[in-house]
Amino acid sequence: MRGESPAQQSEPGGSEDPAQRALEHLVSLQRPDGSWEGEMVWCTMILSQYIIVRHIVRRPIEAAEARLMVRHYEVTRNPDGSWGLHGESAGYVFTTTLAYVALRLLGLPPEHPLLAPALAWLHRQPGGVLSIPTWGKLWLAMMDLYGWEGVNPCPPELFVLPEWLPVHPNHYYCHTRYIYLGIAYLYGRRFRARLGPITEQLRRELYPGVAYADIDFAAHRHDIAQSDLYVRPSPALRRAYDALWAYERRPLRGLRQAALDRCFERILYEQRMSRYQALSPVNGLLNCLALYSRSPHHPDLPPSLQGLEAWRWQDEAEGIRYAGARSHAWDTAFALQAILASPDPGAWALALRRGYGFLRDTQMSTELPHHQQERRDPILGGWCFSDGGHRWPVSDCTAEALTALLGVQARGLVPPAERMAEERLEQAVAFILRRQNPDGGFGTYERRRGSYLLELINPSEMYGNCMTERSYIECTASSVAALAHFRHAYPWRLRPQLDRALWRGVRFLRGQQRADGSYPGFWGIYFTYAIFHVVKGLRAAGVLPTDPVLVRAARWLKDHQKPEGAWGEHHTSCLEDRYVEHPQGQVVMTAWALLALMEIDPRCTAVERGVAWLRSQQRSDGSFPQQSQNGVFFGTAMLDYRLYKAYFPAWVLARHAALRAARP
Repeated sequence: MRGESPAQQSEPGGSEDPAQRALEHLVSLQRPDGSWEGEMVWCTMILSQYIIVRHIVRRPIEAAEARLMVRHYEVTRNPDGSWGLHGESAGYVFTTTLAYVALRLLGLPPEHPLLAPALAWLHRQPGGVLSIPTWGKLWLAMMDLYGWEGVNPCPPELFVLPEWLPVHPNHYYCHTRYIYLGIAYLYGRRFRARLGPITEQLRRELYPGVAYADIDFAAHRHDIAQSDLYVRPSPALRRAYDALWAYERRPLRGLRQAALDRCFERILYEQRMSRYQALSPVNGLLNCLALYSRSPHHPDLPPSLQGLEAWRWQDEAEGIRYAGARSHAWDTAFALQAILASPDPGAWALALRRGYGFLRDTQMSTELPHHQQERRDPILGGWCFSDGGHRWPVSDCTAEALTALLGVQARGLVPPAERMAEERLEQAVAFILRRQNPDGGFGTYERRRGSYLLELINPSEMYGNCMTERSYIECTASSVAALAHFRHAYPWRLRPQLDRALWRGVRFLRGQQRADGSYPGFWGIYFTYAIFHVVKGLRAAGVLPTDPVLVRAARWLKDHQKPEGAWGEHHTSCLEDRYVEHPQGQVVMTAWALLALMEIDPRCTAVERGVAWLRSQQRSDGSFPQQSQNGVFFGTAMLDYRLYKAYFPAWVLARHAALRAARP
């Protein structure tokens, strides 16, 4: 995808052994640059917004690309004609409306087999398009398809408030902060694009039976489709909206202009420092519109539009789409750990050496200029989720990369001339340590900056727990494991800081366990994902398998094993904060459970039954089947990490083979 293909390697092949075949398949997926990456599948939202942006800024999409974009809508549509928020989601007014508009902008007529059912579905929804969530109202308003008076305010003045105020956006989670930076600028300018003659057609199609000029958009400002609602706006947020709406009738002209200028400065900084990719395509698309609204000929607009292509995936089967993130470093780190678990890692020396080289070369080796004034935390020593291009490194990506690098080094598989300098490894440790919160847990991109009370003014409506950094169980566990591995490899370096950080991290993980032995996740589904990380982290930190925390974790895993030996958790666990069993066994979740159990009770019957089931799912080429969603962010946005089914099962089979080989 994007012109990249796995490298062909002269590694061991043709084995009948399940572990060997799984590793052969995994190694075959390695890319020419030494990385592994699988698509992180989400929904059509970003593709729709991309098409809209290209139309607004007068960069037409070529017919060959348009065909592949239409193809993606075809393969992702629900049977009722709608599009959801992820691959197993019921229809959303938000995603379906954006998809409908985008396809019309691509030239499809309203009677097209993709569009007629979608429009009929929208018309059947209580409130129709008028009840689209606020983000959707904003996008429609920017296309002159919704009145700005019906959009709840997001004034740019928020960004020039005194920073000591708890509601200042600098206290928000970085993704939320940068999305609302773009929204605030565009809202403050009341940006309105001209789509041409199709505007009147779309108005008639989206709002049947009423003249557009007669719609009282302000009366629908608080309307949210029940299909799309996850976090209902709190009374405090409603009051704030109403106060700001009153202010918007007569904003202070000088303050508004100063706020717009400040927001634009920050948008420019973000685009330039991220090499025009932006933190994600979600804020990158908004930033492109901000640049265009400032000037259609702004010199930063062309590279910003080009930067969006870093998020593209493309093939004939599923068409052109845009991922919410790229996962090179994340996938490479886990693939290396899976191979290292085998009885003879040296048999895969070439793959390990090349993967090591990719991680070595993609570490953040320089600091961002003027990062303090833009409230960016230091990035030196970190790894991004992706290939590092946009320079937004993350704690657990850094931790898993460091764990993988130390593992390859410990086995002597990298020539001295290719090894990372100890100073750079120490920089990675320092990066991780800077993300530890006062409670001992670890954030992602930054330490926690704001109070959890900020969730009371969560304006997103469709997502939860997105207002501030927090201490994440999985990030903490990954960080604890990496710090412990570094302390073991270099016991004379940073010892006081490491000892204290590990003690605090382990204490945090102990305190997060529920009475039944489970752990709630945040970035994967859900209890199974979290418990895998926690066990991995605690064992690396030296917690014994007989410790009560691990005994309870093992009991929970055994209690949730299916009769056939598999594990399977449904994505609605994330929505309901309780374990919901999936009707079918899932290879990825079974792998997570087995990796945890093999750290606690490797000879138990649950492990043998689980491994037997996993082997039964393996295909002749060593791969495993595509199944249900396995990732999540902000509660509702379920993801399919496509490469999870390659390296996690391979890791299990390799680890199991190594355990058997070690038995007397």
